Amino acid sequence: MTGAGRPDPGFVPRKSRGQNFLTDGRVADRHIGYAGIREGDRVLEVGPGFGVLTSRLAEVSGSLTCIELDEKLADYIEGEFGGRLTLIRGDAVRVPFPEFDVFVSNLPYSVSTPIIFKLLGYDFRTAVVMVQKEFADRMVADVGSPDYSRLTVDLFYRAECEILETVPASRFDPRPKVDSALVRITPRKAPFSVLDEGTFFRVVETAFNHRRKKIGTSLKASRMIGSADGIPYLDERIENLRPAEIGELADAVYRARHPDDTN
Repeated sequence: MTGAGRPDPGFVPRKSRGQNFLTDGRVADRHIGYAGIREGDRVLEVGPGFGVLTSRLAEVSGSLTCIELDEKLADYIEGEFGGRLTLIRGDAVRVPFPEFDVFVSNLPYSVSTPIIFKLLGYDFRTAVVMVQKEFADRMVADVGSPDYSRLTVDLFYRAECEILETVPASRFDPRPKVDSALVRITPRKAPFSVLDEGTFFRVVETAFNHRRKKIGTSLKASRMIGSADGIPYLDERIENLRPAEIGELADAVYRARHPDDTN
């Protein structure tokens, strides 16, 4: 199979759902190859669309689950692949994911952020996702870059993340305005420790929501801290702190909020 068009010529992609379908089978082959699927792996695909990835996944996995929101596309996938996969009809942002080892998806831009954050809450071996190039740049950005974000820090804390290749917009139907990229996410142990992960992630979110403000201003406005005593980096902006330094900041915030905690 070299590619996939629209099996139903009457189907009209919906911009509101970011429906851009991969048409280059060579890219799909590489996408599947990057995932390194092993015998016995449970594979999860979000947004199978017209099945350009699904057809290949069904050949290499005996345990494939797909989540599709669009009823017409879900009907197509069910009719085309039947008992070769388990189909969940629903919004992948809202429905619980089943247990899986490998995650493969061509993610619509509109749901890339919530799906990636949701994905990070699950136990899995690897994920390979197609996302818009600008989103991929945010996933792997370095400190000080305009692309450095909450997404960057959360991913760095939980996983190795690498851009595998850029995919031109011409490889999709309808053609999007920007190029895409294939990105691999491999969970690993955090490269630094924190006293409380909940505090760490809340500090990251709060500070990046107001990235142009000084960190102290953001944390005080959110009532995470009342005093600056013993808390570093409050005169800095979050975009200038490396993840490990944000960890130091979060630990100081935790100690200030839990002075009797000896952990």
